[in-house]
Order: sequence, then C-alpha cells, then structure tokens
Amino acid sequence: MPPYPVQLNIDYPEVGLDRVSTAFRLFAIIPIAIVFGALSGSSWHYGTASTLTIGGVGLLFIPVLLMILFRQKYPRWWFDWNLQVARFGNRVAAYFLLLQDRYPATDDDQGVHLEYPYPNAQADLNRWLPLVKWFLAIPHYVLLFFLSIGVVFAVLMAWVAILFTGRYPHGLFDYVSGVMRWENRVAAYAFVLVTDEYPPFRLKP
Repeated sequence: MPPYPVQLNIDYPEVGLDRVSTAFRLFAIIPIAIVFGALSGSSWHYGTASTLTIGGVGLLFIPVLLMILFRQKYPRWWFDWNLQVARFGNRVAAYFLLLQDRYPATDDDQGVHLEYPYPNAQADLNRWLPLVKWFLAIPHYVLLFFLSIGVVFAVLMAWVAILFTGRYPHGLFDYVSGVMRWENRVAAYAFVLVTDEYPPFRLKP
C-alpha cells in the first residue's frame, strides 16, 4: 500500500533502556508534562465570572478551518506551529510510554520523527471538507479507544520487561508506536487539516 502523507516513526532503542528511569517514569514525566500543558493552553478560574487564561494555544484548528473555508489558504507559520506542537507532544508521549529513554526536548526530534506535508490549500484541500472531517473520523475514534486500552496493558508488560531485561519487547514496541502513528494520522486529517486523504485503518507506515 502507498505510504500515508502523515508519517510517524520512532527509533527502536538498540541499546539497553535505563531501569531506574523506567521505574520512576511517572514522577520523571511531571516537569515536562507541565511544560507541555502550558504550551497546549490552560485556564485558571476564580470567582464566579472571571477567567484568567495562561499558557499557549495548543493546536490551531478553528483559525485554520476558517482560513481554508473562506480564503483557501493555510498560512505557513500556522502549519509550522501545529507541526512543532505535535512533534513535542509525541516526544513527551514516547517518553511516558517508555519508547524512549531520553528526556523530551523542546527542539530536537530525539528519535521521534513526525512529518506532515505542507498543503497547497487551493489545489490539495477541499474547502468544505474541514467542516465534516471530525465527523467522518468517528470510526477511527471508536477503534482507537479500544486500541488505547491495549496500549495500557502493553506498556505495563513492557515496564516489567525493561526492569528485568533492560529491553522493550519488539512486538510491544511496534504495537504502541503503531497506535501513536494511527492517532497522529487521524489528528492530522480531522483537526490539523493538512490532508484530505482519509486515514488508513492500520498500525504500520
């Protein structure tokens, strides 16, 4: 099958993973998770009528949708923002899911490679399709819900395996990274809006 335009590839750790880092991953992830949460946007509520918004804005969805709908344009810096936020989020996720030992960086791929094609909005994107993409992706949401349950058990088994052997079982690694790949394709189609090609129902590239 031809490769899908959106690709996520995570390098398999050829050297042994750190057992101590793996054992305390739930605690080690907290600082970078706070950074990502601030980047993604969050709100503090106080009183009954006031809201103070702090942090970033996360992925740009509504502005991109409106720009494609009314102007048939996808501003390059909006595309670059969405891609970099998604890359950072995937590095954090890969670290949390034990796929990588290196602490997530804000500006280096660290073996987690996510690529989006920059679309020519007039030639490559249907201006009306962004209104319904989120709805068309519902079958993927359902399948990803069950696949994500499988990820929980896969990561627990990998955690035990790493503590005893220092290795992430290859089959479990392929499954967890495959679910991440599937999730990224759906997000890129339905919310980042970089392609009109419907995501395939598969874990492989």
